[in-house]
Amino acid sequence: MGVGKSTVGQLLAERLGVGYRDTDEDIVAAEGRTIADIFVEEGEPAFRAIEKRAVHTALAEHQGVLALGGGAILDADTRDVLAGQRVVYLAMDVEEAVKRTGLNTARPLLALNPRKQWRELMEARRHLYEEVATAVVATDGRTPEEVTQAALDALELKEA
Repeated sequence: MGVGKSTVGQLLAERLGVGYRDTDEDIVAAEGRTIADIFVEEGEPAFRAIEKRAVHTALAEHQGVLALGGGAILDADTRDVLAGQRVVYLAMDVEEAVKRTGLNTARPLLALNPRKQWRELMEARRHLYEEVATAVVATDGRTPEEVTQAALDALELKEA
């Protein structure tokens, strides 16, 4: 959350001369409501089912840069589908997350004790991100352009 998936994804797509797609945006468009509203109205399990469908559809349809929501990798089937794809895990520490997002309550999984919950989420998810990642790129203290270049270098990709 707040790591720069959308910003860096768009920059990567531009530099590679390919399309960009964000599964969170797909979900909002298809559902006609925010992700936070889905969490509140239906709960996390219902959201994760919607997210899984959105990710699998996007992976089947889209050939460019695809940004996935931070919890997409919780699903084992999704992790399996990501195997063999070029996947960049954009990593940051909690202090950087605070700077970037303020860890505000608009993020449904961080509503009560944001710093503690962020740390717990990362402890639970980090190994899954690393499992699917082709490359891990640290974002702390870097501009989106620097992160984009680091991702291109890590994946050994050339600009279009």
